[in-house]
Order: sequence, then structure tokens, then C-alpha cells
Amino acid sequence: MSKFQKQVTTIYQKLYKLYGPQGWWPLISLDNINPNKTGAIRGYHPGNYDLPEERNDVYEVILGAILTQNTLWLQAEKALFNLNQLNAIVPEKLLGLDNETLKLAIKCAGFLNQKSIYLKEITRFFIQLDGSVPTRNELIGVKGVGNETADSILLYAYKQPEFVVDTYTKRIFSYLGIVDEDIKYMELKKLFESNLPHEISVYNEYHALIVEHAKRYYSKKPYGVNDPLKEDYGR
Repeated sequence: MSKFQKQVTTIYQKLYKLYGPQGWWPLISLDNINPNKTGAIRGYHPGNYDLPEERNDVYEVILGAILTQNTLWLQAEKALFNLNQLNAIVPEKLLGLDNETLKLAIKCAGFLNQKSIYLKEITRFFIQLDGSVPTRNELIGVKGVGNETADSILLYAYKQPEFVVDTYTKRIFSYLGIVDEDIKYMELKKLFESNLPHEISVYNEYHALIVEHAKRYYSKKPYGVNDPLKEDYGR
């Protein structure tokens, strides 16, 4: 076992022990709550990796992956609730919204001009897929979809083994001295994927656990204050 493999495995086990299964990606139609989470606590499905199953639930996850760009999940969730009130978590219905109605519905998630365009672009793409699973390259080719969004969609909407790297991942692992602060997205993604079991449940939980941990210890400077991971990797 390599040093990095031992580190990421130990951290995963410790985070899982601290917070338990996270039940990502949340669905607004679910009444379940996860009391071990900070911020939004509803819509999660701990231990159930079969969701989403229905077409519109898959689509909802995709919309959420766009809406949560550069904002808190709470704000993206509000936008989803607004779209749901318009019966627009249905691809054909969202495309039928006029631009001003769409922008007003998602205003709470920020960047409404960009995201309104992105939502319609990903919706057209989703309809063209006609139920098939997209490739990563196909997703990256859609306006508004970058590395993190593509991997989020593949992992959480389509249950494909793509590890999601976000700002929190870099922040935690660089703070603990495990990776360089300026490590590139694809390099860090490949590090995780080559040192973890190639399992959807592990990728799903690990990313969600990182987000939960970061919200508690790495959302404000100075980062890492009282982080329990420092017991093993502290600087």
C-alpha cells in the first residue's frame, strides 16, 4: 500500500466514523433528513446508492450540479424548489420557460444570466441523450460544464465511477500536507481514483464527507482550526 493510499483510506474511515453515510445527492421530493449534516438536511438517502432512478430525478441532479456552481447548496436547493413550483423539473417544461421567468426562479443561486443559459444547454443535451449515459468528454463539451460539474453529474446522476474533486478537496488535503496546494484537478482526481476501491459507494461517500467536513473546519479562514484530522496529519 502506497503512502497516499494509506492516507486517503485512513481519512475516509475517520470521516465516515465522524459523520456516517451522507446520502448524496439530495432530492427535493424525499422527506428524509440527515441530522448529521450542516446546512440543508432534507432530501438525503443515506446508504441508498440506487437513487436517482426516475428520469426527472436524474434530471434534477443535473440541474442541481449546475445551480450549485459558485454558491452554497442551500441556495441551489431554493432554486430547485422554485423550479418545482413551476413544474419545470421536467426537461421539456424548463425549455418552455421564457428567459425572465427562468432567471427569476434561479436568482437565489446567483449568476442568473449564465446559469439560465447553462440550464437550457444541459437540458437540450439531456433530451438528446434519450436515456443513454453520456461520456465525460460529451459532458465537458456542453456550455457551462467543467471538470467538477461533469464528474458530479456522472457520479451522482448516472452512477458512474468518477471521483469528484472540488475546492474543499484541495483545501483539506493541501492543508494537511498530503498534496501540493497548486495540484491540478485531473492530477488529484487520478490520485484518488488509483488509490481507492473502484466503487460508486466509496466515491459517492468520500466526496460528500469531504464537503461536510470542510463546511465545519475549512469554510472560513484560518482554515483547519480544531480539525480532528490534524491528530494524524497536523502541521
